[in-house]
Amino acid sequence: MKPLSLSEINLRDPFILTDERTGAYYLYGTDGATAWSGKPTGFDVYISRDLVSWEGPEPAFRPDEDFWSDRHYWAPEVHQWNGRCYMFASFKSEQQTRGTSILVSDSPVGPFIPLFGGKPVTPDGWECLDGTLHADDEGQPWMVFCREWVEVKDGEMYAVRLSPDLSRADGDPILLFKASDAPWAVAVGDNKDSYITDGPYMHRLPDGELVMLWSSAGEQGYTMGLARSSGGIEGPWTQDAQPVFAKDGGHGMLFRTFEGELCLTIHIPNANPQERPVIFKVKEEGSRLVIEGQAGQ
Repeated sequence: MKPLSLSEINLRDPFILTDERTGAYYLYGTDGATAWSGKPTGFDVYISRDLVSWEGPEPAFRPDEDFWSDRHYWAPEVHQWNGRCYMFASFKSEQQTRGTSILVSDSPVGPFIPLFGGKPVTPDGWECLDGTLHADDEGQPWMVFCREWVEVKDGEMYAVRLSPDLSRADGDPILLFKASDAPWAVAVGDNKDSYITDGPYMHRLPDGELVMLWSSAGEQGYTMGLARSSGGIEGPWTQDAQPVFAKDGGHGMLFRTFEGELCLTIHIPNANPQERPVIFKVKEEGSRLVIEGQAGQ
């Protein structure tokens, strides 16, 4: 099969795992063709050695017939934890609200098997999405996730402690902030009274400061900003006045190349089915993340 460039891959919410064991990069994301309608087949993975040429797609997750969700397979992230690969992904059905479930595999290419029978780790009855893994200063796992604006209007960001094996929530969710706290966020919806929270991703700056990339609507379309904690995961959190990326792209995450370079991947634009993964080089300048040129260009 002919290798693909990123411009040929229709994915939203890209996530790249750098695997030292295999010497390869693994790209996951929301399939653009079934992001909003149709029944997804599951999640795929693309594989690269240089971030330029990609092989695939390979099937990473295919649901059993009794899997609870039949639509909106969104934002898969794969994190390595205690020697295994854990996929955090959001799902929805006609009978059940959207939630983030956790799946596990011994390999970045899968097959990924749902933990806890596939039951979402997010609270029952809440409309939630975009769970991501965070390890606190004691090495204990947390999931950061969004409560959707379609339910609460002013989208909310939460953190919940996880059990050591990542199979379930261990405690009640803690509210970190609301979308309208960001000066750059603009209202959406029919009445222009709602604010979006999307795509959290946790990062430690060189000085140890804990920051969070997250996305919402901005003046120029889909936008990604930076929140900062003056403590640990529980905050308090403040919002940078200016976004990290403002030109109709977002849902980003950071990863390092095998050479140690820090990179950011987001999807651009936010319009379906035009969205494509894009990779930028990033520099940490003091307390700032500065986007430079595209990687591989």
